[in-house]
Amino acid sequence: MTIKLLLSIGIVASVLASITGIALNFNEEISENNLRIAYFPNIGHAVPIVGIENNFFLEKLSSDTKIESRIFDSGPQVIESLFANSVDIAYVGPGPAINGFLNSENNNIQILSGAASGGASFIVHPESEINSASDFSGKKIAAPQIGNTQDVSLRHYLSENNLKPAEKGGSVIIYNISNPDIYTLFVKGDIDGAWVAEPWATILETELNGKRLFFEEDLWPNKQFASVLLIANTDYVKKNPELISKFLLSHHHTVDWINENPLETRIIFNNFLKSHLGQSLSDDVVDISLSNLEITTNPVKDSVYSFAEKANVLGYLGRNGYDISEIFYTIDSNPNLEGDT
Repeated sequence: MTIKLLLSIGIVASVLASITGIALNFNEEISENNLRIAYFPNIGHAVPIVGIENNFFLEKLSSDTKIESRIFDSGPQVIESLFANSVDIAYVGPGPAINGFLNSENNNIQILSGAASGGASFIVHPESEINSASDFSGKKIAAPQIGNTQDVSLRHYLSENNLKPAEKGGSVIIYNISNPDIYTLFVKGDIDGAWVAEPWATILETELNGKRLFFEEDLWPNKQFASVLLIANTDYVKKNPELISKFLLSHHHTVDWINENPLETRIIFNNFLKSHLGQSLSDDVVDISLSNLEITTNPVKDSVYSFAEKANVLGYLGRNGYDISEIFYTIDSNPNLEGDT
């Protein structure tokens, strides 16, 4: 593992998102059979990576359907592309999914299925003295961008333990920065800890001697929370019910295959990284990261509703209240759509 690779994960994803964005309008008129899928280059997105790299997603689709990859490094970028009809379906965390649903016209973005549960942890720097929530006061803590799934979880955790971030008059300094930047600050010893998703949590633990204070799922009922969801532009789903129905079957098949073939999944994931970024992660990092995730089609609905409540308390969902009662796209939403979501 090198800093160069870690930085590349963020940089290349951004570049790829920009490049594909340039071609979006051009491709949009080429074929109605194109299925444009957005996802991130990390292990939590093993389903789209394996599904695309192993051609599982194409197995049940018609021969004239083409899948176009859209690789991003942030949920807001994905949501913007869905708004612009530049992406048809996407794999994102609950934060972007909820914001997309609430901010889209006529709630035109909805959740089709789960893709992963868990896979986030709080990692303490080896020279920091954080052993419990009571030690967070006066510390510098990092999490990805504001409104990100880990950011909401961190801020809720502080509130539950009677702590406030510095910008709210409290004593905990929060840095909302990209995962590669979190890694860099961890190396320098400029932060005391970080709330991050896999594989970053395992990288900080195994390669930088960080201490895993807790797995985030330990803070949730039944130790389950949605970390990656399959969402879609609802208009696209309604216009292409057969294609989406078949895709969901492929999505479910890919989830089953990953759970039955963890070693092969690691190989596919590392080949994907090497192909797109020029370098792979260590086998141990991928294996540990994958074992800390539950790859599942279960969207863990209760956790999505709970996450929305937490985000709302933090003021992330606006001042006029919110309603996500119809955020899950079900078979009843479209009788032409067959399959199990």
